[in-house]
Amino acid sequence: MRKTLALIAAVACLGLPGWAATTEATQTFDLLFRQGTLDEVGRDAVLHYNRTVTNAAKPEAAERDTGAVALSFEDGPQALQANLQFLQDGKHRNLGSFPASVGNPMIMYFYESVIRDMAETAGGSPFYIRNRVKEALVQPAEIVTGEASFGGSEVPTQTVILRPFEGDPNAGKMQGFGGLELSVTMSEEVPGWYLSLVATAPGADGAPGAYVSELRFDTVAAQ
Repeated sequence: MRKTLALIAAVACLGLPGWAATTEATQTFDLLFRQGTLDEVGRDAVLHYNRTVTNAAKPEAAERDTGAVALSFEDGPQALQANLQFLQDGKHRNLGSFPASVGNPMIMYFYESVIRDMAETAGGSPFYIRNRVKEALVQPAEIVTGEASFGGSEVPTQTVILRPFEGDPNAGKMQGFGGLELSVTMSEEVPGWYLSLVATAPGADGAPGAYVSELRFDTVAAQ
C-alpha cells in the first residue's frame, strides 16, 4: 500500500484555524493521536499486531488483507523512525517509515486501510471518504471507559467510537458503509497504546457484520 498513511497529511490540516474543535472533540483527537506512545518501547523491540478482515462483498480482498503488521525501529538521517511492514505467508511488504517521536502510526494505518477498503468495496471516492473521517476526528465522539483482558489480567481502557457517515446525505448510496463504525481501544498498559482498532459495517441489505476489519495488538518481540 504505497500511499498508506496519506491520512497523515489530512490530520496535519486539523491544526489550521478552520479546524477549530470543541473541548470534547480535542479530547477525542488527543486520545486517538496521542503523542509519545512509543517513547517507553525498547528500540530493539518489534510490536506485532494481527489484522483480520471480513468482507462479504469482496472475500478475495479480505483474504489479501488478513495478516500481521509489525512495527520496528530504525535510526533515520534526522530522527528515529518507526517502520511498518505487512506480513503474510512468510512474505512482507513495507507500509512506510514515520518519525517515532510523533506517536504510533498504527492509528493512521488503520484509518487509511478502512478508507481504501470502503472505496474499493462501495465504489466511492477515497477523497470524499477521507474527508468525512477527517471531519469526524474533530467532532465530539463517544468515549467509553472500561476494562479488557491483556497479559493475563484486566487493564483499564478507553474506547473512542466514531460514526463518520451518520447523517451523511449520501449514506444510502454507500452499500452499507453509511453505517460504518470505527472503534479504537487504548490503554496505558499496552505497549504502543493501542489494544484494538476495529471497523464494522453492515451489508447493502443491512445484514450486520458484512465488513469487519480488526487490528489487535499481539505481542512484543526482539528484532
